[in-house]
Amino acid sequence: MTAALPAEVLDLQARLARFEAEAAVRACMVRYMALCDALTPATPLDELAGLFTRDAVWEGIGEKYAKTFGRIIGRAALRGMFARYMLEPSHFALNVHFLTSELISITGPESAEGSWIMLQTSTFTAGGSHLNAARLTVDFRLEEGAWRMSHFRTENLFSRPVDGWNRTDPVPVPE
Repeated sequence: MTAALPAEVLDLQARLARFEAEAAVRACMVRYMALCDALTPATPLDELAGLFTRDAVWEGIGEKYAKTFGRIIGRAALRGMFARYMLEPSHFALNVHFLTSELISITGPESAEGSWIMLQTSTFTAGGSHLNAARLTVDFRLEEGAWRMSHFRTENLFSRPVDGWNRTDPVPVPE
């Protein structure tokens, strides 16, 4: 017979598990954004789709994004959506996502919620550049030993075309 662990040890184990879950959720989201920043034919599509649960939902929320992106259900359908961005020539000549205002809550032993504000700067291979800001609300679930996105919602906050991002002008520095 083994002795019961002290309450302090049990509390520390629970806190550690929560911190590890939060870190895994954050890593999933950061990896997703990194892969989205480099959507080319060389992007590991199976890895990208694998960041989502088998029954995942990815959807645009609000008038602008619901119309633009719609609602995609299931990992296989998500894989197909991402593949449309990975043709030659690539859709994006430049694509950079910035995440801020992070809030992650572990809601159960195998579930979590996260929210972020995202800024996206894009230049398209076909021409033109765009600046978008969106609110991301994402549910996560532990599936097959990994934290994966189960419901991804993106809601436009603002969006506008802009002049090109990268110029050859020198960077100003103090004399």
